[in-house]
Amino acid sequence: MIAALDVPAATISAASRRRRQSQRGMTLIELLVVLVILAVIAAFAVPRVMNYLGGAKRDAAAIQVERLSGILELYQLDTGRLPTSNEGLSALVAQPAGIRRWNGPYVKKSGSLNDPWGNPYGYRAPGQRGAFDIYSLGADGRQGGDGENADVGNW
Repeated sequence: MIAALDVPAATISAASRRRRQSQRGMTLIELLVVLVILAVIAAFAVPRVMNYLGGAKRDAAAIQVERLSGILELYQLDTGRLPTSNEGLSALVAQPAGIRRWNGPYVKKSGSLNDPWGNPYGYRAPGQRGAFDIYSLGADGRQGGDGENADVGNW
């Protein structure tokens, strides 16, 4: 038989107290160190993510411009002419007055005539760089610019 161990109560409470103290949460200094590390990581990561996001919108605008160019060529095949600058790209959604062989709508939603920044695509016919120009003025909505503010067109 195993004899029961006689351990004084003071020894048990002191051991349990030490165990409880070692299991406490982090100190305030440790939390601050973790927050500083996270802030440093965010300071480097956020600008890169924003740069990728701007590049993605620019790429999406270029793809949409190419798609609209193809749709305009289809419109021209059906009607025998391009929409005038006054009719604009809305001629792809609603039939302009005086057009007979309009086989549209060529674009289901008028919202797809807006660039990724929410601005309407520009349209000129005849264009300055071709039979027609479709373009986005970028994030700033002004001609020229670099990066996300750069113009995107079918030229």
